[in-house]
Amino acid sequence: MSEPAAAPAGIPGSSLPGPFAVGVYADRLRAQLRGFARVQIFGELWNFRTSRTTVYFELRDPRGALPCAMWRSDFDALGLEPSDGAQVVVAGGCDYYPGSATSSPSFSFRATDLRVAGEGDLLAQVERLRKLLAAEGLLEPQKHLPRPLLPRTIGVVTGESGKARDDVLAGLRRRGWSGRLIWGFAPVQDRHAAPAIAQALRDLAAIEEVDVVIVARGGGSLADLFAFCDETLCRTVALLRVPVIASVGHHTDRTLIDDVAAVCCSTPTHAAQEAVQLDVAAARATLIRETRRLGLHGRRAVLDRARTLAGLARAPAEHVARHRRRLHQQLRELRASARRRGAREREVTATRLLVLRRRSTVVAAERTRADALLRADGERLRHTADAATARRARDLERLSLALAAHDPARTLERGYALVERSDGELVTSAEQARAAGRLDLRFHDGAVRATVEDEGR
Repeated sequence: MSEPAAAPAGIPGSSLPGPFAVGVYADRLRAQLRGFARVQIFGELWNFRTSRTTVYFELRDPRGALPCAMWRSDFDALGLEPSDGAQVVVAGGCDYYPGSATSSPSFSFRATDLRVAGEGDLLAQVERLRKLLAAEGLLEPQKHLPRPLLPRTIGVVTGESGKARDDVLAGLRRRGWSGRLIWGFAPVQDRHAAPAIAQALRDLAAIEEVDVVIVARGGGSLADLFAFCDETLCRTVALLRVPVIASVGHHTDRTLIDDVAAVCCSTPTHAAQEAVQLDVAAARATLIRETRRLGLHGRRAVLDRARTLAGLARAPAEHVARHRRRLHQQLRELRASARRRGAREREVTATRLLVLRRRSTVVAAERTRADALLRADGERLRHTADAATARRARDLERLSLALAAHDPARTLERGYALVERSDGELVTSAEQARAAGRLDLRFHDGAVRATVEDEGR
């Protein structure tokens, strides 16, 4: 641009100095800001991004936020890899870029050093809430809700002018779905977003025809997506009667609504395809193809049956005659088989009868021989018994004679006498007789009592 013209007249009645050229004032403002004391500040790091020469990020806490910048060479020398939500301490001071006629001005806190202090409060808060919801069992109800393969009505909660809306429509068109779509537009990034999203979800769930609800938003930092970590919103989603499909942020983003929802998707397009699990276009093409195949096979079957019926109608007598011939043939074969079997049975019976007759003749001969042997054995047994009886009689007679010869009565008949004591014991010596005193003398014709008188002889 050309050099600025002379300063115009000021505002009538104003007591403020000037007017000054904007470039002059911007230079003085930059000098004033750079003159502020250099300090150390701390907060949560968000929206970290880099360019060829500079690193840009924001420091935030519950009371405010500050844009920061740092030379790329200074940052690389630190060897750090901070992530969104990290608690950091930054050293530096205020800086101001005055811009020009072709570029916009900007204010930043020019950092000269940086140290990571720990995890930020937002991440810790999200993690605490995630554990609380898990302990109450609110991460599971949505995952047990049935989802239709082909819903008739789909509700969508998203920003009215966001790109997520177009992505959802593109995903549904890709599936070939042409059902009813009900939009629930709500802000998706500020402190009013969570209540508005929860109300939109309740309104959609109150519509009986809605089969599934999609919650979609594009990518951003965790601070931008923090509305989807709201406790009330998550509890609302967990208790809805319809399944909710969440698609908030990109692949690396993870909000609490992703944990509570029935399905978590990486993109709005993916969420739309997950809501309509059936590829309608492919299913329609398959149905048409199978319908044509069924019709073709049906026509072929009808033609085959018609030809069969026509053939049967033209020659019923031939059909009956063919069956009659087959039955007659089977009857002849059956009779011939019966005759052959009867002849075989008669031959077997005659053979068995001949064998039985021969066996009876042999048995009769053997019986005759056995009777003769039995009679001969009986005669031998009788002769042997008679001879044994005679021999035993002679032995008994001889023994009786020997016994009679040893009988004491015979001895007494020859003049001997038995000497007994009064108690019946035999006396066999003179000493026993003297000791007994009184004796009984037994003769062959009787007994007498005697007394021993000569004791000294």
